[in-house]
Amino acid sequence: MPSLEQKDQKVVFGLDIGTRSVVGTVGYMKDGQFNVIAQAVETHQTRAMLDGQIHDIGKVGMTIRLVKEKLEQQTDIHLTDVCVAAAGRVLKTVRINYDYEYPDNHTITDEDIYNLDSSAVEKAYAQFLQENNSGLKFYLVGYSVMHYYLDGYQIANLEGHNAGKVSVELIATFLPDDCVDGLYKACERAGLNVANLTLEPIAAMMVAIPDRFRMLNLALVDVGAGTSDICVTDDGSITAYGMLPIAGDDITEIIAKKCLVDFNTADEIKIAASHQDEVKYVDIMGLDKTITAKEIEKIIKPQVDTMAEKAVAEIKRLNGDNPVSAVFVVGGGGCVPGYTEAIAKGMGIPEERVALRGEEVMKNITFLNNDGIERDSLLVTPLGICFSYYEEANNFIFVSFNGTQTKLYDNGKLQIVDAAMQVAFPNEDLFPKRGKELKFTVNGKERTSRGEPGEAAVISLNGKPADIHSKIHANDIIDVTPSTAGEPGKATIDSIPEFKTKFNVNVNGKNVEASRYATVNGEAQTGFYSIQAGDDVKVLDYNTAAQIAELMDITITEDTVIIVNNERGDVNTPVYENFKVEFKDQEEMIMDYYTDFPDADEEAIKLENEQSIESDDNNVRIVEGVAPEKEAEGEDEEAYENEPEPVKNILAHDLHVLVNNESVTLHGKANYIFVDIFDVIDFDLSKPNGRSIVTSLNGATPDYMQPIKEGDKIEVYWK
Repeated sequence: MPSLEQKDQKVVFGLDIGTRSVVGTVGYMKDGQFNVIAQAVETHQTRAMLDGQIHDIGKVGMTIRLVKEKLEQQTDIHLTDVCVAAAGRVLKTVRINYDYEYPDNHTITDEDIYNLDSSAVEKAYAQFLQENNSGLKFYLVGYSVMHYYLDGYQIANLEGHNAGKVSVELIATFLPDDCVDGLYKACERAGLNVANLTLEPIAAMMVAIPDRFRMLNLALVDVGAGTSDICVTDDGSITAYGMLPIAGDDITEIIAKKCLVDFNTADEIKIAASHQDEVKYVDIMGLDKTITAKEIEKIIKPQVDTMAEKAVAEIKRLNGDNPVSAVFVVGGGGCVPGYTEAIAKGMGIPEERVALRGEEVMKNITFLNNDGIERDSLLVTPLGICFSYYEEANNFIFVSFNGTQTKLYDNGKLQIVDAAMQVAFPNEDLFPKRGKELKFTVNGKERTSRGEPGEAAVISLNGKPADIHSKIHANDIIDVTPSTAGEPGKATIDSIPEFKTKFNVNVNGKNVEASRYATVNGEAQTGFYSIQAGDDVKVLDYNTAAQIAELMDITITEDTVIIVNNERGDVNTPVYENFKVEFKDQEEMIMDYYTDFPDADEEAIKLENEQSIESDDNNVRIVEGVAPEKEAEGEDEEAYENEPEPVKNILAHDLHVLVNNESVTLHGKANYIFVDIFDVIDFDLSKPNGRSIVTSLNGATPDYMQPIKEGDKIEVYWK
């Protein structure tokens, strides 16, 4: 039993739990220098792990225990706490596009951008759950914005711009909960408590990319046995993760086929060729063979080029379809000749900007026991796992959100909004909600009146006022009262732009402006009417003759004659823009007739409109009940008193015309004018079937008082 306790010695125990083996490192940090006091490696006896994920917790736990015991023997320290890392290949990445359209032109603020990003991440998470319907829980590791769009055009920064529609394209990365739990449980089987959990790409970055370079746009490629894990850095943090199912084993298989050896022998040949000019081996036929490093390089070149090509494409995809400034390569699979050169060529950057990281980045690392330890790229990730212990971030923490304990992956930038997202607190409950929209139609087209914005969520952090951007740490207490909705959308008839417009009509020779009228669901309404959801509003493009009369303070009586565009109408006749309207009484009509037709039969007009006089053997008879003056002296008044009853106008006769190709007979008048035909035809002026009435008399356009005669051809119809 070891005599020293880990907590007293203040040492860090890091485990790199890989697909083929488990690497353990024990050391401590002093004056910025990390001192490695022991290392141990143990190979999995079975396929207990596949592609970085634990499949058999018990067997992986046994392998971890063996590594732990070896290190305890070397150090005489009882190890109780361990730092581990989740493999980059178990991360799930979702690329998503999200659009938001503002009902009105809107000036974009920082909060709008954050709301846009958060909504996109929510959509990515929902899509991810749909595509991975396993019932598992996932942690948001991070997201990276690739592009913003303003009204369909790509733009670098949305803030301050006016927009109707904004869009974002981003990559969100999720870590499955079962992977995290598997690591924790396997360590527990070995009697260890997980003190820190990070991600392998982050661990590798801590060693491969010094702090002073992390503000640059870089890529790290960890080429393992089965996969190539990729991460992209910018502004001091990892912005995106990726994984390619192509790595060192693919090269090993090519060597095995060429040299006719088993897989393990081929792997040994691959490793040896990176250190010596010639490699001797025995093939499956038992023959001794020798192959040069140059020959191996030639054999594997097509596969190496393919690996590099796919890595370059993935890096650019993760970096918004742009190349990075430099690429660092770690892992055994990246040591093959020609790989870094192919990366540089594909990325379009100088070869010196693609480097295999190894001894050159371990200058601040001291190996106190240097027996057989090579400072190469294989040590980058195990050492990085130990380094992560000294960082505040890249671990799982617990916070309280509205009374519920929740576990979060701390990427160093955790904010309250991240905790809300992890507990599935609705994004819309964080931001002010607008009241319900009012939807209705105007002249058949849908209209929307937006609701008023409500109040933002009330947030407190450890009892003090906070906002969604407040940073959080382990054991923080977060309380959020959901945001409220504002007043629902409102609208009145007089708020409709079409209703506010006016149109010109000519009334009795004067040009005037007429106001619009509207109906709602078929009923006439004033401008003060409050529109309801689903209302069918129609803003009429005409007034009736009665409405025009009301506008002009004209009183319509039984004797009023209404003429619209030289056609006789009534109170309900539509009057459209630029129409001519006349309101006349009977006396004006007669005067107009005399003016228009000075040669008309005066006697016939008198008989028709005032009184008709018949002459028979010098005797005068009263017609139409009007007494004429005496025509001869000596006639006594008694003769008048004894006159018989009035008789009909003897000048009256029937008139036969064709109206719309149908024979029509007019009765009872001595003289007929054009408007008389409306008394005998079925043509309802009060029910318009078009914008105007078209009339013709013998192929020409008639006046309304124009006389008509026997056999005339007349047309009357709506247009």
